[in-house]
Amino acid sequence: MANAFFNVPTPKNEAVKSYAAGSKEKQELKAQLAAYKQAEIDVPMIINGQEIRTGNKQRIHPPHEINHTLGYYHKGDATHVQAAIDAALAARAKWEESSWEHRASIFLKAAELLAGPYRAKLNATTMLGQSKNAFQAEIDAACELIDFFRFNAHYMAEIYKEQPNSAPGIWNRLEHRPLEGFVFAVTPFNFTSICANLCAAPAMMGNVVVWKPAETQVYSAKVIMDLFRDAGLPDGVINMVLTDGPVAGDIALNHPELSGLHFTGSTGTFQHLWRTIGNNINKYKTYPRIVGETGGKDYVLAHPTAKAKEVAVALSRGAFEYQGQKCSAASRAYIPQSLWEEVKTYLVEDVNSMKMGTVEDFRNFINAVIDERAFDKISAYIAKAKEDGQTILAGGNYSKEKGYFIEPTVIQVNDPKYRTMCEEIFGPVLSVYVYEDEKFEETIDILNESTDYALTGALFATDRHVIEAAAQRLRHTAGNFYINDKPTGAVVGQQPFGGGRASGTNDKAGAALNLLRWVSPRTIKENFVPPTDYRYPFLEEA
Repeated sequence: MANAFFNVPTPKNEAVKSYAAGSKEKQELKAQLAAYKQAEIDVPMIINGQEIRTGNKQRIHPPHEINHTLGYYHKGDATHVQAAIDAALAARAKWEESSWEHRASIFLKAAELLAGPYRAKLNATTMLGQSKNAFQAEIDAACELIDFFRFNAHYMAEIYKEQPNSAPGIWNRLEHRPLEGFVFAVTPFNFTSICANLCAAPAMMGNVVVWKPAETQVYSAKVIMDLFRDAGLPDGVINMVLTDGPVAGDIALNHPELSGLHFTGSTGTFQHLWRTIGNNINKYKTYPRIVGETGGKDYVLAHPTAKAKEVAVALSRGAFEYQGQKCSAASRAYIPQSLWEEVKTYLVEDVNSMKMGTVEDFRNFINAVIDERAFDKISAYIAKAKEDGQTILAGGNYSKEKGYFIEPTVIQVNDPKYRTMCEEIFGPVLSVYVYEDEKFEETIDILNESTDYALTGALFATDRHVIEAAAQRLRHTAGNFYINDKPTGAVVGQQPFGGGRASGTNDKAGAALNLLRWVSPRTIKENFVPPTDYRYPFLEEA
């Protein structure tokens, strides 16, 4: 048994590789893409470390090349969810009792594997399966996930180090126990790093996990499970089930040992899961921890003192990177009349220059949206805007003949409460409302009242008094607030991520705040010389 206090290596953010022409990383990534395109993968469920194949095989294809088959995954049913819960609970005691530094070592090793031999693998599967270009895959699947592993290990050590004061003759101690039961992780398609972290963060703190990934992220999910295995994660600690969401939810949320829900996805789904947990509250051994990050209707607000070019680039990148399929993506903008013509010129020029197509052509800035359901929803918003007489400034076309392609689209609306300014679209659609310069304060009120979400937002201005006053008035509109920057691209260790209102519980992934949700503290008081008489001095008469 170790008797030392261990210092975790000081974390640093993983450097983003450029994938410039002729670079080693570009050659390796292209080779990996080619290899994956030539072979069909077979993706099993992973329960108690075992590969489970059902024969109910579901096809996996790139969103940008729907006629190409990447492979198949084996779809499970309720019995597999139950088996995963059983495996997690069987592994729980030994994992909980493991020394924290050994838990940290597993995920620190995962970070090094991902920085090296796994980098091209996870980037390539993210690109092909989720239609991300090389840069978007790099900052997500590689860099952010490496950062999650390294920084969370550091935060875990800091949490354990913090101890209470002790009075004379007494030693007070504080320990952080894993939750009793299992954590149910439900993850989205759009960020590979989030998918892995929603499993890894509770596991690092000593919990066991049942993981239900989105069916459109299964391709890279297989590589994540391979990474965990090669890093030395014991069998049963994280179990991956590939079932329909309602099937997994019905079993997991009705189980008495449910101790937590770690979720990223739609607001409607999260509210349904929360409601179900509430209805089942008398069934559980403990009150489940509920942590969720959901939707956004993220804004860019420009003041007349802002610089037009900076605003335009923030909109181009913030709205259209990864086809706007980021919960933080700029979806609505409020631009003053005095800046609008210049901003519009730059913005339309940027959007019209964006190339769209397959991820294997690195010249393409825009790729496909994730699936047909998303395509139909997003394209319907564009069609309705045209029908309603809103102005399409750029883009506006779409086709699903070869892949789910939607042009980056800029809509100038004539009403700040028009539906595309208020409803989450989750696609490459930016709506712009042009306001009269003197109505900046009124526009803040409109922005605040237009949506239930409060995830990210950006303010552009050069007048410091305006920045200070507006930031204060906007303080509840975004959990991640940006001044003179786009509202996307939060970095682990720099901008912990999460929002309030309908956007989630704001438990800040990438910070110690999130890890604290996966432990149950125990205070220990040891009295070295216990009293031997019940009487206190106040009982004696003078």
